[in-house]
Amino acid sequence: MNAPQTAAQAMAAAASRLRAAGVPDPARDARVLLAHAARIEASRVTLIAPEDLAPEIAERYEQLIALRAIRVPVSHLVGEREFYGRRFKVSGDVLDPRPETECLIEAALAEPFARVLDLGLGSGCILVTLLAEMPEATGLGVDLSEAACLQASANAVLHRVEPRAEILQSDWFSQVVGRFDLIVSNPPYIALDEMNGLSDEVRGHEPEMALTDGGDGLGAYRVIAEQLPEHLSPEGRVFVEIGPTQAADVSRFLVDAGLTDIRVIQDLDGRDRVVCARNCGENAR
Repeated sequence: MNAPQTAAQAMAAAASRLRAAGVPDPARDARVLLAHAARIEASRVTLIAPEDLAPEIAERYEQLIALRAIRVPVSHLVGEREFYGRRFKVSGDVLDPRPETECLIEAALAEPFARVLDLGLGSGCILVTLLAEMPEATGLGVDLSEAACLQASANAVLHRVEPRAEILQSDWFSQVVGRFDLIVSNPPYIALDEMNGLSDEVRGHEPEMALTDGGDGLGAYRVIAEQLPEHLSPEGRVFVEIGPTQAADVSRFLVDAGLTDIRVIQDLDGRDRVVCARNCGENAR
């Protein structure tokens, strides 16, 4: 990348470079990364556009654009991602929080809950958000990845819910004790033969164990559904995020587990995104 004298020239050159590299929305990324290099809010970039870039900012910006051009995600370069109005620290050890997961949050918050379990918590965005939005609730989050547990713990501290959040390394329910009136999960649901279709950003920079079960993409749901009755309180609710073609299979697993009131929630793009159920059958007794 050349060394333009002004911020506006630097952004234009960066956007052109990212566009040539096939990066989606290159102008947005060029703007966000300049803000990060200059250590200002993105909304202030227009204010510095006519100004000369200090050499140290230009150097940082060059490094960021070079990494983005080889498809390192913006969230990993800036170290955070926004989710449900809050900023969460992220890294290559966890999935990026995604806006479609916010429909799970909305549905879960439709009724009060006192105790929540997040299975496969990753960055902690679901558990932390639910606790932040429900100040009297407590919760447990589990993940097989020790690195993910550390990242989630940091986000719990960041958003001041750590006194109400317990985080454990666990293979699904293996270390979980007790019952919960809300259980949530965004498990790995991409089938192994679908992995090659993912973007370079996802396939190359997000943890494979959080993306796929190495099989048909339904393995986690089978395990979760089988053990749900032991841990879901009477009248308790469960919400699981799914891939857009998995609603029928996941619904069947929950029915077979004895849960009722099965519903499928669509995301803003009209795709099946969350399956929810309630424990009000024989398992609730």
